[in-house]
Amino acid sequence: MFSDVYFPRINGVSTSIQTFREEFLARGHEVVLVAPDYGHAWGDDADILRIPARRVVLDPEDRLMGARSIRRLTASLAARRFDVVHIQTPFVAHYAGLAMARRLGLPRLESYHTFFEEYLFHYAPLVPRPALRLAARRFSRWQCNAMDAIAVPSGAMLEQLRAYGVVAPAEVLPTGIPAARFGPCDGTAFRARHGIPGERKVLVFIGRVAFEKNIDFLLEVVARVRRRRPDVLLVIAGEGPAEGHLRTRVAALGITDNVRFVGYLERDHELAECYCAADAFVFASRTETQGLVLLEAMALGLPVVSTAVMGTRDILAAGRGALVPADDVADFAVAVEHLLADPDLAARLSREAREHARQWSAGALAQRMLEFYARVISLRPAAGH
Repeated sequence: MFSDVYFPRINGVSTSIQTFREEFLARGHEVVLVAPDYGHAWGDDADILRIPARRVVLDPEDRLMGARSIRRLTASLAARRFDVVHIQTPFVAHYAGLAMARRLGLPRLESYHTFFEEYLFHYAPLVPRPALRLAARRFSRWQCNAMDAIAVPSGAMLEQLRAYGVVAPAEVLPTGIPAARFGPCDGTAFRARHGIPGERKVLVFIGRVAFEKNIDFLLEVVARVRRRRPDVLLVIAGEGPAEGHLRTRVAALGITDNVRFVGYLERDHELAECYCAADAFVFASRTETQGLVLLEAMALGLPVVSTAVMGTRDILAAGRGALVPADDVADFAVAVEHLLADPDLAARLSREAREHARQWSAGALAQRMLEFYARVISLRPAAGH
């Protein structure tokens, strides 16, 4: 696997890679991951190869790997006799993985994780949006069509790629939820650490605190909900470039007492406690290719209130474990108020959420990815490569 991002950088791509990799290893497969070096240890095993990297100017959380350092790995990787190259991201990793696959005569596939068409303008605001969208579509079409196959996390994303003119074979293969995420959890300790009374109604957003996550929308929802529930609290867990902007917006809306930024949470314990300390998980991103955090919340029995845009549609289509209001602040606020006021509804959604999330188990989806690999490997000679 080749990726421009991995832990300790926290995002959905890192989580997806880790989830699939752990499932593959548990089934006896070898998986080597080439990823950036962030300058500090992360408990890597010997098959995670860290590449010297420098900070990205427009996004200092990320790193840009040195292509020359990756090329030096060619001989050692060739000796491992790999079956397939799986590229996870479209920057240095894409070109390095493509070059490696060509040199070693291996089939190559890529996971399309990010809806760049609706993402780039947050980081290049001076460039006209139509120009950015056109560039993102052409870039995606060119890169995807250089692959033997594409894995996409949702049906909505596959529809977009086909509209771009991507003709490479593709399959919808979302990231699953590890079995450990379905265990019991208790949010009492989290509330105690953060001074949140047990009776206070808590909404939670967990994810990268970035402009494309549409957290401004959730702040406006809180401003409406507090008119009926003055003590409602939105907990925002995560880090990212939009935090300063959001803090300013919180003050402008007069909801300083109703929003708590808790920063990055350790994934194995603190994060689960944060989910379980809440009464509902709220989400309104318009750019998700899957929306893995929705499944994480559901796996722990937390009811969800979310819009259904792009990749989140696949998760929410069953109408189980969630309320799905329109992409409208007033409608969303009504849904939140309804859930917080009705314990029976909350209990039903909690039961449904756990049941629904089990259909997205990491083991089952990893097996589907392995079967996809096998098809790509078997078809490649017939394609004349």
